[in-house]
Amino acid sequence: MAARNTARKRAFQILFEGDQRGADVVTVLGDWIRHSRTDTRQPPVSEYTMQLVEGYATQAARIDELIAQYAVGWTLDRMPVVDRNILRLGAYELIWVDETPDAVVLDEAVQLAKEFSTDDSPAFVNGLLGRFKDLKPTLRREEA
Repeated sequence: MAARNTARKRAFQILFEGDQRGADVVTVLGDWIRHSRTDTRQPPVSEYTMQLVEGYATQAARIDELIAQYAVGWTLDRMPVVDRNILRLGAYELIWVDETPDAVVLDEAVQLAKEFSTDDSPAFVNGLLGRFKDLKPTLRREEA
């Protein structure tokens, strides 16, 4: 379980870096992989981190659309960058990764918000991802 937690944290960091640099997340992922292979002080990028980042990249436009649609009172650009990327990662895993229980996705996203964002962020992240969890069957039908 700790390995998945670490994988999610690294995936979040890669999404965050891509957002900050205005770079494609798959390119940032490649940078992290190359760096881990050339610097023994850097831990390797896990398979699950790669799956999360690459999976997010395939659904990025749809995920941003959903966040913008359901984040009442917040535009994507106005949202704190940490929260935006936690939500992106959580939305991908919640909606498109069936083997991860929904409760685990929500809990892990809230923990990331507690660790990296503001005091208000855990409730915001939990509320929006909880909405996606409730709408998951509908969101999947809309995609088809």
